[in-house]
Amino acid sequence: MTCYAAGLRLGEVCHLQVADIDSARMVIHVRTGKGDRERLTVLSPRLLEALRAYWRLARPRVWLFPGARPDRPVSCDSVRRVFHSACAQAGLPCGYTPHSLRHSFATHLLDAGTDLVLIQHLLGHTSIRTTCRYTHVSLARFQQAPSLLDRLPALAAEGQATP
Repeated sequence: MTCYAAGLRLGEVCHLQVADIDSARMVIHVRTGKGDRERLTVLSPRLLEALRAYWRLARPRVWLFPGARPDRPVSCDSVRRVFHSACAQAGLPCGYTPHSLRHSFATHLLDAGTDLVLIQHLLGHTSIRTTCRYTHVSLARFQQAPSLLDRLPALAAEGQATP
């Protein structure tokens, strides 16, 4: 849920600390981004509610998602195994990875009308070209595209198809 809601890489979500959740500003502080770049990303109210419920049960101290040893973060391999198990239980076809959630985050933001530059910032990309590879155009977006031909005045010789 955290990977999708905030567009995080697997390693980023595994290394979140409790202090990285800033509910006052509704942002998540990503300290361990790719290339050791820090950034802020969105904290949705729904994710905050889920994280608060989780915190009340687990009471993590330093790492938001502690590993087998509480002084270490959860391992990426453990999260990957749980993810693949959940996909299998849901009947999803093979091929989905935790990184698929990051792509979905970007695509769904684009579908919702979010500016590409903002998506780039939220994902922590230095190049807009990288962000473009993450955003897949959905069928709904194709259907929203205006029909430019229909905006042109009618041709004098109706019924004649032209190249």
